[in-house]
Amino acid sequence: MKFSSFRLPPSSLMLVPMEEVQIPIRRVRRSNDSLTLPAYMTEGSAGMDLAADLEADVVLAPLERTLIPTGIAVALPPGFEAQIRPRSGLALKKGITLLNSPGTIDSDYRGEVQLIAINLGKEPVVIRRGERVAQMVVQQICKAQWQEVSELPSSRRQEGGFGHTDK
Repeated sequence: MKFSSFRLPPSSLMLVPMEEVQIPIRRVRRSNDSLTLPAYMTEGSAGMDLAADLEADVVLAPLERTLIPTGIAVALPPGFEAQIRPRSGLALKKGITLLNSPGTIDSDYRGEVQLIAINLGKEPVVIRRGERVAQMVVQQICKAQWQEVSELPSSRRQEGGFGHTDK
């Protein structure tokens, strides 16, 4: 059987209900009420797009970085985080990415969500007010508790790293 011709019939696709969580959100500046709140752009999107809340256009020269405000603050419930990630279209088309990617918004942070953007392209890039510049993925997390041991259980990989699977 060729994989390219393999198709599941629509009746065999299982719809799994998505868990939803209510998250308080606040607009940081009164002037930003015309900006859209973070939103999923398609039904299957994992991340919500974040818009730039700028007073004026920002020109980002090659290899220059800047802090881009989003105009929002959130109150994530305990046990959740928000990961801030680059948008693939901006990365591919303009070379814009985020330096601390993914950035983490902790559940106890109440300040404005801001983005550390860098232009890795060869040309200056203009970032405009309301432009979708990043995405935010809300994730449930767990707390790790360390259990100190004298030896770790063995694994097939053991200490292999940094390209150990290249043949």
